[in-house]
Amino acid sequence: MTASRIAPLALYQEVAERLRERIFSHELPPGTWVDEQALAEQYGISRTPLREALKVLASEGLVTLKPRRGCYVTEISERDLDEVFNVMALLEGECAKASAGRASDADLARLQSIHGDLEKAAEAQDIDRFFEANQAFHHALQEIADNRWLLHVIEDLRKVIKLSRHHSLYSEGRLEQSLAEHRTLLDALLARDADAAEQRMREHIRSGRSALARIAAARNRAA
Repeated sequence: MTASRIAPLALYQEVAERLRERIFSHELPPGTWVDEQALAEQYGISRTPLREALKVLASEGLVTLKPRRGCYVTEISERDLDEVFNVMALLEGECAKASAGRASDADLARLQSIHGDLEKAAEAQDIDRFFEANQAFHHALQEIADNRWLLHVIEDLRKVIKLSRHHSLYSEGRLEQSLAEHRTLLDALLARDADAAEQRMREHIRSGRSALARIAAARNRAA
């Protein structure tokens, strides 16, 4: 009985991951109607695992299921971003606070190593590399905090943020600003100052939101 259930479970998870990648790359941009029949034919599957995959993405906030209208890639508004970033600031601040209190010497050495990657990427003005190192730093903090529920919620919220059409690091001066924020955050962590680490992380997340707002404002002026 168990063996007969593994294949369909794996199938809809694989479909969900493929669609997730297409959404994050904006191959399926926000507001796009999801053509279930076309996708089923493209993937060579029935519509049953496809619909199960869409339910997974809907639970993550990446698509919206509308009665009698079908499924659409979620459009994220400026208000959505405000609300999500406020929650992210609280959650990631808590991670930084917990990490400052429980980090081992090896954990701190790992964070310093990742920060070194941030410094090198910033010096080279390599935004993609900086983004990857930034993600690694935040994820390392979440692992050190060792709260799987906190990690789960943060990961889901980051998926929603990826729906934004822009990336904060493309705002003029944001890469350098982000690096400076990481330096002060790392200093607090190395000093095992939990309150300072929490505050600096919250400021770091909210600065990212401000950078996105500047990009949106510039886009609107140009429109």
